[in-house]
Amino acid sequence: MRLTGVSSESVWTGLSVSTTLTSPSTRPGLRLPGRVTLTAGGTDVPVRHVRLGLVAQAEPADPEAPRRLVQYHQVPIAGRFVVPAGRRRAVDFALPLPWETPVTVFGGVPLMSLRTGLRTEVSVDPDLDQGAMVPVFVHPLPTQQHILAALDTLGFVMRQAGLQHGRLPGVAQTLPVYQRLGYWVAPLYAGPITELEVIFVTNAAGLEVVLWVDRRLALAGVTHQSISRFRIWHAGADRRDWVATVDGWLRHAINRHAAAAAHADWSATINESAHVSRPPDEPVAPGYGLGGTAGGAGVGGGGGGGDGT
Repeated sequence: MRLTGVSSESVWTGLSVSTTLTSPSTRPGLRLPGRVTLTAGGTDVPVRHVRLGLVAQAEPADPEAPRRLVQYHQVPIAGRFVVPAGRRRAVDFALPLPWETPVTVFGGVPLMSLRTGLRTEVSVDPDLDQGAMVPVFVHPLPTQQHILAALDTLGFVMRQAGLQHGRLPGVAQTLPVYQRLGYWVAPLYAGPITELEVIFVTNAAGLEVVLWVDRRLALAGVTHQSISRFRIWHAGADRRDWVATVDGWLRHAINRHAAAAAHADWSATINESAHVSRPPDEPVAPGYGLGGTAGGAGVGGGGGGGDGT
């Protein structure tokens, strides 16, 4: 499937910009191929540069501030050239996606309201022209997919997916944003904790999985949070029992959480099997975001090795 975004002719430059993706479905660490086509009006247009950027809605560090559009990755694809009057100039590209690129699709279904778009920036002295946004559907790496599937098998239900602007302490993070996946806690773990957030920070070798657990006592107005980190490798994913692995992470995180909590009665013993079953959830319907770029489906994904830290 090819996707094209076309801007209207710029009043200032007389230039229209068209960006076409060979396929909008991709994964972190891959290259996103496509073409930018620039069409001049009645006069020659001198172009200083053409850049591509990945854009998404992100939550600021201040929880009271509104979400805003953030360009979290940018790559130049062309330097100076001239588009002759009434002519076209095409620039082919293969945009490298960072390993930390946020996942926006799981199982062919968009992750809640999370969207990523590709924005084309054309600099024409002294103006800056931006072509129409083109949606990009980022599917999980095999390792990420196995973890998300294991959480689903264990009974966790995703309630929110978003990007947080900022840095995680102690984590080798390259992008200015990180992805947060919030879950309703599965019945098996509902005693010790009431909320779970999962954060992936990925590189070429593997990923760090950050589990942020919370226990709230609504009547008492008391809350206690704790964070546990685990490292897993991409290699050997198909030989791993992912349900047992993720269950082990959760038990470790819950034990640390209970030990750090002020109230010992927050702790709870988990002695049932990790391989639980439940009816499948209704999928989240595709939606729209990033100023009108559609959020749709795409391809599936597949699977890593590791240690807890």
